[in-house]
Amino acid sequence: MQPLPIPCPADLVPDATGQDAFTAAYRQAKQRQSVFVAVKRQGPRWAVKADALTAPEHTIGTEVYEAMREALIHLIRTRQIRPDSSAGPVYFALHDVDGEGRARELAAALHAALYGDPGPLASCLRSS
Repeated sequence: MQPLPIPCPADLVPDATGQDAFTAAYRQAKQRQSVFVAVKRQGPRWAVKADALTAPEHTIGTEVYEAMREALIHLIRTRQIRPDSSAGPVYFALHDVDGEGRARELAAALHAALYGDPGPLASCLRSS
């Protein structure tokens, strides 16, 4: 598995469907001390996972975290993700995303935001 660029473009976000795929992607992020990001199929829908615990030296600024939290609230209110989705502060899980393409788009936007650029996330919300 190749290291993910920072930020990771949507087409390179790993598919972590299944325990082995999830474990491999998470282990790689942890070994590289980078933020974990992945998508996984959940029945007919998709989930997005992002976790900064794999990057112990990484910090998430207050402004970025607030932008991410507001984005997730918007996605919940517009019924694009389930209400039990998690909005951090270091672990993010978006459940019930409609389609792999949309899941990858959201994952890439979350990854960019976790590295300090909330622009793609804001753009992603406008395109919904």
